[in-house]
Amino acid sequence: MASELLSAAVVLVLVLDPFGNVALVNGMLAGVPSGRRRFVILRECAIAFAILALFMTFGRSFLELMHLSETSVSIAGGVILFMIAIRMVFAHPEGALGGPQRGEPLVVPLAVPLIAGPSALATVMLMASREPEKIGMWGAALTAAMVFATVVLLAGTKLQEWLGEHAMQAIERLMGLLLTAVAVEMLLAGIRIFLEGL
Repeated sequence: MASELLSAAVVLVLVLDPFGNVALVNGMLAGVPSGRRRFVILRECAIAFAILALFMTFGRSFLELMHLSETSVSIAGGVILFMIAIRMVFAHPEGALGGPQRGEPLVVPLAVPLIAGPSALATVMLMASREPEKIGMWGAALTAAMVFATVVLLAGTKLQEWLGEHAMQAIERLMGLLLTAVAVEMLLAGIRIFLEGL
């Protein structure tokens, strides 16, 4: 139980990619006063958490409403995750999810899609729909992952100064490498279920 909780939390941290988002968030909030910056990060992380929690809670109902199978979501989630992981491994100048926008962000692009991106939404939906009886554990894993991501983003300026640009890029690439393995596992699981159903 504890190992499963830890494993789920680690996967969610990799999907949320807080270290990869540090440079983007810092750049996006460069013109915002430090006190206001903390508030904006907390607000956006809270919005992202609420969106992910909604998808986790009502994911199964959403899949049924849209007539989507877990297999299709698993394969689609794996493809999206793989594409994001590749951009993390082979550093892109605009970051893993594209370039930041000007002005103080509200929901877009910080909460969605930088934090609660398509891969994160697909991951929490799959967790809840595959094993709905463990929704409490999935919720705890999401909470732990979001707390960690929020702390990293709040400390983003100091982290970037302390570790330096090269170290931050190295961390993001390592996370991208791990995320690639998670993406391949999601793809293989979806393909396996599809082939078993033939």
